[in-house]
Amino acid sequence: MMKEKGVVPKIETCNDMLSLFLKLNRTQTAWVLYAEMFRLRIKSTVYTFNIMINVLCKEGKLKKAKEFIGFMEGLGVKPNVVTYNTIIHGYCWRGRVEGALMIVDVMKSKGLELDSYTYGSLISGMCKEGRLEEASRMLEKMKEIGLLPNAVTYNILIDGCCNKGDLNKAFGYRDEMVGRGILPTVSTYNLLIHALFLEAKMDEADDMIKDMRDNGMVPDSITYNILINGYCRCGNAEKAFSLHDEMVCRGIQPTRVTYTSLIYVLGKRNRMKEADDLYEKIVREGIFPDLILFNALIDGHCANGNMDRAFALLEEMDRRKVIPDEVTYNTLMQGRCREGKVEEARELLEEMKSRGIKPDHISYNTLISGYSRRGDMNDAFRVRDEMLSIGFNPTLLTYNALIQVLCKNQEGDHAEELLKEMVSKGIVPDDSTYISLIEGMQKVDDVLSNTDS
Repeated sequence: MMKEKGVVPKIETCNDMLSLFLKLNRTQTAWVLYAEMFRLRIKSTVYTFNIMINVLCKEGKLKKAKEFIGFMEGLGVKPNVVTYNTIIHGYCWRGRVEGALMIVDVMKSKGLELDSYTYGSLISGMCKEGRLEEASRMLEKMKEIGLLPNAVTYNILIDGCCNKGDLNKAFGYRDEMVGRGILPTVSTYNLLIHALFLEAKMDEADDMIKDMRDNGMVPDSITYNILINGYCRCGNAEKAFSLHDEMVCRGIQPTRVTYTSLIYVLGKRNRMKEADDLYEKIVREGIFPDLILFNALIDGHCANGNMDRAFALLEEMDRRKVIPDEVTYNTLMQGRCREGKVEEARELLEEMKSRGIKPDHISYNTLISGYSRRGDMNDAFRVRDEMLSIGFNPTLLTYNALIQVLCKNQEGDHAEELLKEMVSKGIVPDDSTYISLIEGMQKVDDVLSNTDS
């Protein structure tokens, strides 16, 4: 309308529009507007260039983002700290910390000081790459020059420690932020509660929830999903559904993640009628079931011997254009093997290949276990050889299944050879390995006793 009336938009107007397109992730529209600005001879400011560099970083075009600095300098616009921070953040977000550190060197050579955002991006990138020691040193360096880390920075470090399973250090950072007068956020609590559930520290997780509420923090949908998933994983369906009801009462809409967890626990408790009813309910509510939800439902039906329903769900996945993966097929194969229908499980392996889904070591181990349980030594070893031929190394499960079938067939010497082989490959035998060997020896003793008598 402005153009039609002959009014040239101000640069501030254009910058606002560019910023909006960036927030909406409409990068192509941003480039169309940027080209139009050139045509109208609207002079870009450093703010304009920073937005367009951010657009390039979002598109993953980090090299072009760096080159854009030279372009803006050529037009007489001097890059500022935000310009460099944007590119540093882009590199760190893509897991390329070394590239980010090179930009830091350029930034320093231009006489620009690193700020809290620079350090926050670097710490985030290092944590993503599992370089926690370097991230910790970066935090110390930041504090040395008088920059105060905020809750976001501490949350990044806490997340990194939780991912590494170092809960002591994670709680240490929580204590440090509290000691500095920085209040933990809902995200802080969510990270720690999730980590405690993963470690099966239920009582401590409950204490964290109480602490969260005592400090006036209101649990969000992520908190509830963590709690529901945690209780589902330990089989406490009643507590999980109680939290679901509480979530709804508080006006927090359950998500697909919530329902997937609930379907999972119903499957583990052999409550498949309720699981199917819940599935129908979420479909009626307009929640589109995804691969993970279908896999949870199929797993429940396979575990409970409802193979017809499991295959009906596979057909429903096809109707809904949800592409199955190796987990889907492995689950169905395991279900068939439980029924003793190993040949049909083998057909499923071929079907997944024909769909372009690559079988993994679990697929082959499932078949080996299936043949082993049936006492088919030749077929079990044939699958093992096929597994080796395509580059999969045998796992503990592979060896246990093979040792089990050898012991069943009273081939103790061969079983002991396999035991030596697995140890030589650095695979530590477990209770199942030794139980199979002991049972095999017992069978041999029984045969000898009968022969003597």
